[in-house]
Amino acid sequence: MSDSPSELELLYFARRVVVQQATSALAQLDGWIAAAEQREAGRRRAQETRPAPPDWLLQSPFGGSPAAFVHTGDCPKAAGERWRPVTEQQAREALREQVPPCPLCRPETALGILD
Repeated sequence: MSDSPSELELLYFARRVVVQQATSALAQLDGWIAAAEQREAGRRRAQETRPAPPDWLLQSPFGGSPAAFVHTGDCPKAAGERWRPVTEQQAREALREQVPPCPLCRPETALGILD
């Protein structure tokens, strides 16, 4: 008798190797999917719990001087650390006190204040 494996035994061995590799690859892929699902769920939770943006903002200029501009809460120019949220009344008062309105978001128009 021959010590070398038969063709059928080699095919069964090859099948076992392929199944083992595929199972390992699927487990790795399932891990990646689970991690991506957790990241996505975390992003959704963070988005759902994020507080609503303020309606009105006062921008502070450099150097600690009085407010530089009044902005609406959704003004793209008002991003960053140099602003603070204010109430509608505080925004109106700032405009009356000659704090200039942002030329982009036009808070004076949104507040119905016309010169």
